[in-house]
Amino acid sequence: MNTPFRLDDHPRRPQPLTPPPDGYFDRLPTQIMARVQPEARQESAAFGWLRVLSMPLRTALASVVVLGGFTATFLLSQPDAATTPRLAHANLAAVPRTEMVQYLLASDERLSTSDLSELPVADQDLVHDYLQASPAEVQAALDEQPSELNYL
Repeated sequence: MNTPFRLDDHPRRPQPLTPPPDGYFDRLPTQIMARVQPEARQESAAFGWLRVLSMPLRTALASVVVLGGFTATFLLSQPDAATTPRLAHANLAAVPRTEMVQYLLASDERLSTSDLSELPVADQDLVHDYLQASPAEVQAALDEQPSELNYL
C-alpha cells in the first residue's frame, strides 16, 4: 500500500538562493549562439554560380535539365525509322507466296481477324482491288439506303 505523502516531511533548500552574477542574463544569448554556430561549409567551386541565381530561375533550370534528359533518352532509344520499315517489307517480299500459303495452311493455329488487323497495310490503297463498282452502282446502293428527313 502506498504511504501518504506529506510535503512537511521533506526538507527544503536553504534560503536564500544565491543570485546570478551581474549581467548573466544579458550575456547568455550571445554565449548560446556562439556554441551553436554551424561550421563554415566547404562548397565546391563548380556549383557556386548556382547560389547566385534566384529561386524561380533555379527551378526553371532544373525542369529544363530534367525535360532535356527525358527528351534525349526518348530520341536515343528510338530505332532508325528510315531503315526499319524497309527491312521488314524487304524480308516479307523475299518470301515466295506459295511458301506463305503452305505455312498458313500447315499451321495448327487458325488466323483470326484480330491477327489480320495487326498487319501494317495503312500505306497500301486496297480499295481499288476489292471495290470494283461504277459510280452508277454506288449511287444506286446509296439510294436504296433508308434515310430520315431529320438528317437532311
